[in-house]
Amino acid sequence: MPDWTIHGGRLSGARQAYPHARTPWLDLSTGINPLAWPGADGIAIDWRRLPDEADLATLESVAAVNFAVSPDRVCALPGTEMGLRSLSLLGLPGPWRHGVPGYASHAAAFPGSRGVPDAALMDEAVQGGTMLIANPANPTGRMLTVAALLALARRIGAAGGWLVVDEAFVDAQPDSSILPHLRPDDPVIVLRSFGKFFGLAGVRLGFAVGPAERLAPLRDRMGSWPLSAAAIAIGTAAYADRDWIGATRDALVARAAALDAVLRRHHLEPQGKSPLFRLIVDCDAPALFDRLARQGIWTRPFDHDPRWLRLGVPGHAADLARLDRALAHG
Repeated sequence: MPDWTIHGGRLSGARQAYPHARTPWLDLSTGINPLAWPGADGIAIDWRRLPDEADLATLESVAAVNFAVSPDRVCALPGTEMGLRSLSLLGLPGPWRHGVPGYASHAAAFPGSRGVPDAALMDEAVQGGTMLIANPANPTGRMLTVAALLALARRIGAAGGWLVVDEAFVDAQPDSSILPHLRPDDPVIVLRSFGKFFGLAGVRLGFAVGPAERLAPLRDRMGSWPLSAAAIAIGTAAYADRDWIGATRDALVARAAALDAVLRRHHLEPQGKSPLFRLIVDCDAPALFDRLARQGIWTRPFDHDPRWLRLGVPGHAADLARLDRALAHG
């Protein structure tokens, strides 16, 4: 049986492991917005020519407006995962550390990186080097304040180090991003994801944001055509859709609150501050994972703590009602 703790999704494996589960499957195993930006299907893509450099620059400029930074600080990538796997290209100093618990990709970003819990971040910062953390954190949903992030960045910077912040889930809560508050000389690189908030993970689009000279090796390695024409066109149009972005942020908060109410009704206390997902801690989490899977509801377990189960926020009232019934009746 596949290891379901590696990452969410993988419904093909779920269907094989639970062939008699109720269908259609309700996939709550990721933190991806289930109500995607609706404009992608209406965009005509010219597949006959190479992606245009001017179009790529436009994408980075439109994204920069959303990130509240200058366009020269934005480097588009074929997914945030590629950004994480490419951090070693940037010449960031050691020792390397990553926040725990967190993404498996964070531990793999630098060879020999050491995990550090939140309580030890400030003490570790005085050693300099490079520290990679997520805000909000996954899977806990912990959210550090902007003030705390800036203090951490400047403390590690005073020791000659760098802070890398993975803001993959922050688009739902832009006031929590460190980007608008950075000085040009702050030693900070931020990774941003397109697919999670816009619900279009298959586009494979992400960004590294930081000093242009520091990101130059990354641009060089990505080459002349780092993104497909589809990713450029869809990303540009989606980031320009300010009405949808604002309405979606409000809707996500309301849907997360509705999920919280259902979980509490079944004596499961939701944790985390991201409106895209919730973590529950329960001694019977493995049994709950199995019980929900048998009813065609896919969630995310973790090897860090077998008591943990993460649920994405359902996109529709009918999906939430289905989860409610499954929790009630088993």
